[in-house]
Amino acid sequence: DYVVVKMIPDNRLPPRHLHSVRTGKTFAVIKWESPYDSPDQDMLYAVAVKDLVRKTDKIYKVKSRNSTVEYTIKKLEPGGKYHVIVQLGNMSKESSMKINTVPLSAPDALKIITENDHILLFWKSLALKESHFNESRGYEIHMFDSLMNITAYLGNTTDNFFKVSNLKIGHNYSFTVQARCLYGGQMCGEPATLLYDELGTGKDSSATKSGRATDVAAIVVPVLFLLLVTLGIGFVVLYMRHRRLQNSFTAFANSHYSSRLGSAIFSSGDDLGDEDDEAPMITGFSDDVPMVIA
Repeated sequence: DYVVVKMIPDNRLPPRHLHSVRTGKTFAVIKWESPYDSPDQDMLYAVAVKDLVRKTDKIYKVKSRNSTVEYTIKKLEPGGKYHVIVQLGNMSKESSMKINTVPLSAPDALKIITENDHILLFWKSLALKESHFNESRGYEIHMFDSLMNITAYLGNTTDNFFKVSNLKIGHNYSFTVQARCLYGGQMCGEPATLLYDELGTGKDSSATKSGRATDVAAIVVPVLFLLLVTLGIGFVVLYMRHRRLQNSFTAFANSHYSSRLGSAIFSSGDDLGDEDDEAPMITGFSDDVPMVIA
């Protein structure tokens, strides 16, 4: 014997297992399960999104018969904080959770250029990689002095550079640049950090060192290459002149070589062509030999 019992669904129960599946800069994917298994009809859910920064509320309606429901909340702000509440449309018990969206990325290529009495911070525009960032929002710059152990807010700018003056010799500094914080500093971008140490000793931060090393290499390498080319050309010219002089001397010596004497004979040039090259040279006269004059 058996009895079939059908339980009456309790629509006052809250949705189960509410959690976040994925969170981006401007959206969040949430997921939950129905108050009871295998609902036999469409269930209407109310999804309330409270902006904890702006202090505003939005309510979305979701209808589904599935036991598991997935919903994407859109039009959120980067770096925002939200409180999400899900319940049945009859205002039954609720399930809630908090969501923090992904903040804007940090600016790229932050570097320091040292001037006589100040430094300049440079970075790439955040709009190049963040479609949700508007240059009119600007950037804010902070400085941390490790010797004094204090952090100072230097200001904000809509440019891609910032001038910093009145730095103290011997102090080590850390500079951060990020998308300007909104609504009382609650909605900020990720900071880009750069160290600047050994001020006054002629040394900059590691990023500046690498940048200067690259600049020096860009100048030194071409100069060394030109010197090597010049030296190579000079050696070739000297070698060709040496070979030419050697060949000229060899030809000149061969033209004055005497096969009878086995050596080369050179003269002043006054008697060239008057006598035969092979005629014996008169070295002197003896006293016992009479001189005959015809």
